[in-house]
Amino acid sequence: MSPALLLAVPVLGAFVLPSLHRASPFASRVAGPLILVVQVALVAALWQQAVVHGPLVIELGGLPAPMGIAWQADQLGLLWCGALALLALVLWPREGHDPNRAATLTLLLVGAGSGLALSADLFNLFVLYELTALASFGLVVSQGTGAQAAATLRFLLLGATGSALALLGIALIYAATGTLNLAQLAQVTPGAMSDPLVLTAFALLLAGLGVKAELFPLNTWVPEVYGAASPRVAGLLAGAVSKLALLVVLRLLTTIFADTGAAMVLLGVAAVTVLAGELAAYRAQDLRRMLAYSSIGQLGLMALAFSVSNPTGIAAGLALGLHHLLVKPALFVMIADWPRRRPQTRGLAAGAPWSAAAFVLLALSLVGVPPLPGFWAKLVLLQALLGTGGGPYAAAAALVLVITVVEAGYLIPLARQLYSGEPAVRVRARIGRGVPLILALLLAVVLIGPVAQRLDQVASSVPGPATALPRLSASEPGQP
Repeated sequence: MSPALLLAVPVLGAFVLPSLHRASPFASRVAGPLILVVQVALVAALWQQAVVHGPLVIELGGLPAPMGIAWQADQLGLLWCGALALLALVLWPREGHDPNRAATLTLLLVGAGSGLALSADLFNLFVLYELTALASFGLVVSQGTGAQAAATLRFLLLGATGSALALLGIALIYAATGTLNLAQLAQVTPGAMSDPLVLTAFALLLAGLGVKAELFPLNTWVPEVYGAASPRVAGLLAGAVSKLALLVVLRLLTTIFADTGAAMVLLGVAAVTVLAGELAAYRAQDLRRMLAYSSIGQLGLMALAFSVSNPTGIAAGLALGLHHLLVKPALFVMIADWPRRRPQTRGLAAGAPWSAAAFVLLALSLVGVPPLPGFWAKLVLLQALLGTGGGPYAAAAALVLVITVVEAGYLIPLARQLYSGEPAVRVRARIGRGVPLILALLLAVVLIGPVAQRLDQVASSVPGPATALPRLSASEPGQP
């Protein structure tokens, strides 16, 4: 089975869906979720093959690198392909200004994001990153409001700037090495590029990817876009799409830029991102903007973990990412019917007891209260940072503890306010689409041991410079 199907199936579905909608609206409503179910089944089949035989690598067109475009279906990429498809299924558009257009863009986003997670070639990474960005722009503006149009314009301008910087970084690498294949670059980069050139190329790529990964200072679009977009779109972007960019950063860090100063560059950027995001969330009075700034802080924590770039750090980053994938989309869709201003949520539990209780649960997990999954994710992060033995990483561990106090400083009072005094505004909000995500979070509490073991396995399988050379063909998965 070819990993390219994970790109082809959703993208083909995205092109077919509008025509199918004109012929039969009911069939188009059924076809979209069915395509995502097929996507999940494909991921499961490829996952089993990757566990048994190791990463499955193909070269499209039968051309060897550097001419051919390589795809690598390993456990890390497949994990995020499955997570993206499942989240899109939970947040599938069923209402709004033009649900068929949103459905088409959602399938396009799933296909491009899956390709981005599996690509083993810098050129292909760039193309699929741009396709993912285009689908994201379309989803944000899909309801056609003026606020969404303005937010999308800011998002587009920052994205275009980031793309130009990333393309310049790719050009520097290609000029020095003559290849864009990640496996080949892992072998030739140390001898072909000087340290200043390596760090310059990494900084440019990090700036380009940092727009989507919500890294400082390229994350100014986040509060405006998440505040203007529909809760479903905000949850999809915050929950899965932003993490795909960090996944690409991790791949670059463990292959091309391993054993360089790139990890320290990422550590510094991540630390500033965490601090800026959480302090802004503490001051925010608009609920959606508070969640948007909190998302920036959570992505910064994930980047901190990936800067360690050993199996413990990677496992911590995956745990943080999956936890955020469950919690933040659930929060966005759950507060859709709540008042936007924080003071207006006083006493809200009287009219919306289930959504208030769910908010408390999710807030406690974000802070890191045991035995909720957020506690274990932060604990593994602290172990990874302190296990390096370096001063900058010890300072980063102290920052994690400080930021946890800041998180508690704005989430716990808000949770308490829901049950305090007479209601400022009476609402009857429901948990709605957040139910599957909340149930998955509770299931993770019970299965935390097996989940941790699986994440350790995924982290240990991430290719490094010495193991990044691809296999010869998809038909011979067992051959080195």
